[in-house]
Amino acid sequence: MTFIPHTDADREAMLEAIGVKHLEDLFQDVPEKFRFPKLDLPEAITELEAMAELQDLAWANETARDMICFLGAGAYNHYTPAAVDSILRRGEFYTAYTPYQPEISQGTLQAIFEYQSLIAGLTAMDVSNASHYDGATAAAESVNMAFNHFRGKRRKVILSPGLHPQYRETIRTYTRGSEIEIAGDDEGVDLSAGPQSLIPLIGETTALVIVQYPDFFGRIDDFNELAEAAHQAGALLAVSTNPMALGLLKPPGEFGADIVTGEGQPLGLPLSFGGPYLGFFATRTQYVRRMSGRLVGETVDDRGQRAYVLTLTAREQHIRRDRATSNICTNQGLMALAATLYLSVLGRHGLRQVAELCYHKAHYTADQIASLDGYSLWSEKPFFNEFVVKCPIPASEVNAHLLNENILGGYDLGQDFPELKQHLLVAVTEMNSKEDIDSFVDALTEVKHA
Repeated sequence: MTFIPHTDADREAMLEAIGVKHLEDLFQDVPEKFRFPKLDLPEAITELEAMAELQDLAWANETARDMICFLGAGAYNHYTPAAVDSILRRGEFYTAYTPYQPEISQGTLQAIFEYQSLIAGLTAMDVSNASHYDGATAAAESVNMAFNHFRGKRRKVILSPGLHPQYRETIRTYTRGSEIEIAGDDEGVDLSAGPQSLIPLIGETTALVIVQYPDFFGRIDDFNELAEAAHQAGALLAVSTNPMALGLLKPPGEFGADIVTGEGQPLGLPLSFGGPYLGFFATRTQYVRRMSGRLVGETVDDRGQRAYVLTLTAREQHIRRDRATSNICTNQGLMALAATLYLSVLGRHGLRQVAELCYHKAHYTADQIASLDGYSLWSEKPFFNEFVVKCPIPASEVNAHLLNENILGGYDLGQDFPELKQHLLVAVTEMNSKEDIDSFVDALTEVKHA
């Protein structure tokens, strides 16, 4: 929409209508010294000069397109088919906001309905909402949902130390000042312990146990025993998962998860320096009225034609008011559409093929690194596409050397776990060729001699 400024006649008419003679009279309540402050701004430049300056700033950034990338930790360098962006950038999708008026939003509503169906199928759950800002907020909303499900009578939430540290921080931010008690990831906890170590913490006051699958360190655990223990105590089990891994691994719904959340970025979303991303959230039918966000349903109109409507929106701005379970207002509609397109274009077999490429390339990389003098794998557990490498020197120094070789190294675990300052979390995707991997391994070999 083009901005058309008011004419002098327009302004005079509006001032007359409200009984004010001068525009300045509208600002009488603002102390005079603050009305027109002198801002420390550079001299004005032309559009041509501004574009050149911005281009210089943009060229200073190096991305996964410019460098070989082995950095993951929740955001991954995957290939997005051209069809995804081609459809996503259509005007009716690219500019749409929220489908409050179903009679003019059928296309958007149907896209969200298809997204929900795909996420429910991928996670083996009954229902999916649409949607959350990212994987961290989706995990935090699972805590809110469990707390509301038990009407505040159960206040303990157990977090696996294998849950993404940023997700755990977000959960603590959400619950700060509330009655919710967080346990399980205390400082000094044994990071190598399996999910069975959480079982003794579960009791009659436990509302929710949250784990990650694969976990932050890339490990794949069996959660059947933990799920059984949680359910025997009357608690719920939430699983935060990498959706790409579900192209190959058993979905959480098949081993007892009550809530499944995760980061949807691997499903056709670019890295984009950290966002916007997509948080998905799926659960079982009996918990749907405690689910945050919104739900699109399929029905028929008064002519018997298929139609889509918002059926559940447990928000404070709707009829639930103070009884709402969440204040989440904006679903990531465009990001959800991208994930829908990605999953539709790849299909069941295509998703499995990408997952297998990630798996096999990661294991080839791990084998090559483990054979290097001074390097070793931190864990012997099965993994999907990420694994932890113990380095002969601090991980930050390893990454600095790799950067000089035009390689984005792994995630420096010392940033979150001081005891792991010599450990790298390495991620491998279908985008890493054998030549990329061999160059990475050669660069690691040179680190000790740099």
